[in-house]
Amino acid sequence: MANMSYLSVIERFHEYQPLIDELLQSILTGMADSQLFDDTGRAIRVFSEVAACYPFVELMYLLDENGHQVSPNLALIKQKIKLLAVGEYPDRSQRPYFLNASDKSGVQITSPYLSNASGQLCLSASLGVSRLDASRGFVVVDINLTRLIEFMMGDSHRRKVTPLFKAVYLTLVTGLFIIVGVLVLISARDIWHLLALGPQLAHDSLKPFGIIIYITLALAIFDLGKTILEEEVLMHKDIFRHSSTRRTITRFVSTILIAISIEALLTMFKASLGQVEYIQGAILMMLAVVGLLVALGLYVWLGAKAEALLIQTQSLRGRQG
Repeated sequence: MANMSYLSVIERFHEYQPLIDELLQSILTGMADSQLFDDTGRAIRVFSEVAACYPFVELMYLLDENGHQVSPNLALIKQKIKLLAVGEYPDRSQRPYFLNASDKSGVQITSPYLSNASGQLCLSASLGVSRLDASRGFVVVDINLTRLIEFMMGDSHRRKVTPLFKAVYLTLVTGLFIIVGVLVLISARDIWHLLALGPQLAHDSLKPFGIIIYITLALAIFDLGKTILEEEVLMHKDIFRHSSTRRTITRFVSTILIAISIEALLTMFKASLGQVEYIQGAILMMLAVVGLLVALGLYVWLGAKAEALLIQTQSLRGRQG
């Protein structure tokens, strides 16, 4: 449940670009006003209202007809509006948001780029307006692309409680790793006894298999903890994509399959050493492994097919729209 990667953000942007363009056009059209250039207090009020409704709006500033910035940066920092000085009329005439808006009408939106200020992917939306002195000015708004996508997908509230989720998962994973450590210590102790007292334990042919069971169990638990740590803490998990859930279930069931397969193999070895009462259990475990493997393969195949059909349907709707 880490933050969305840049690749995920860009992928979502291209998927929802028409909707993003419509949203930004409506925001900028509603807030652009010639009075913003002459009344800083009004500009602060307008930006505050917009930022309160749309938390992905990070920055607003004004340009003159030559592309020089004629206002301080109005920035949303920790849910508070702050004025950031930028020097005396910095030149923005070569920036894409000015070049796009200077020779076109309507709201112009740039492609995603990395912000120098925040280091995050963002968009800039600009709109030309007629000032009171008959000159042309430009209202520019910088948008945090990650937060915009989270806002559109209704994922903003989940993001706020993500640290709590991470803490719970870390606690559970720590418990699993402690159990792994205990099992490894038990295995090491038994291996030491097996090496030190080898001749005396010659009659106990099942002792090595007990050690293997401990090691296998430790491996399975470690892999489970590692999977949880990667999927839920270190990596971003896109809960809106079926492939994300399918990957998690596949890794989890694969861990169980490995553990059951090794246990069935060890039980079969015990039966081959003369303890025939274990053979029925070994056969049943082998059958369970086969059934679980077939079910997992069917689930992955059906899930991938359903997702492909969903993507194809969305693509057709996008072309028709």
